[in-house]
Amino acid sequence: QVQLVESGGGLVQAGGSLRLSCAASGRSFSSYTMGWFRQAPGKEREFVAAISWKGGSINYAESVKGRFTMFRNNAKNTVYLQKNSLKPEDPAVYYCAADPRVAGTQADEYEYWGQGTQVTVFS
Repeated sequence: QVQLVESGGGLVQAGGSLRLSCAASGRSFSSYTMGWFRQAPGKEREFVAAISWKGGSINYAESVKGRFTMFRNNAKNTVYLQKNSLKPEDPAVYYCAADPRVAGTQADEYEYWGQGTQVTVFS
């Protein structure tokens, strides 16, 4: 069983930066694939990024490549999403997800989810 708690959301100006964190509880965190998804009002939940359990493989959605960086610290049971050059289309609730298997870009591949953290971008 893994519990996930996101933090770091907030209000940021377009072009600015924000770092989201996801703290996980559970002894097997280091073996889990971790992902970030986001959901804007009235839209489907969409994939943002995912990282393998060792951190050697990271996959990004095309819309965030070059702007967002995902990394993990297994010693701290935490994954991060560094968001730079934020755009007006980036506001959403950002969710952290985890799965004990190799997971990809689909939300239904992930077993565990956090409650989400709101990111708002103003111009």
